[in-house]
Amino acid sequence: MLPPFIIEQIRKREEEARHRSEQPRLELPLPMPPPRVRRELDDESERGVVIVDLGSS
Repeated sequence: MLPPFIIEQIRKREEEARHRSEQPRLELPLPMPPPRVRRELDDESERGVVIVDLGSS
């Protein structure tokens, strides 16, 4: 069996946790983030080609 002071500490902590969870909460309306700007790739944009030779013999 636990000593009485430890039982009392556990009871106090449970009451404090219950009290915190019972407090009313207010949710603030936050502004929507701006839409992301999509970069569209043009067909004329420069693209590179890489050829990797693994030394096949």
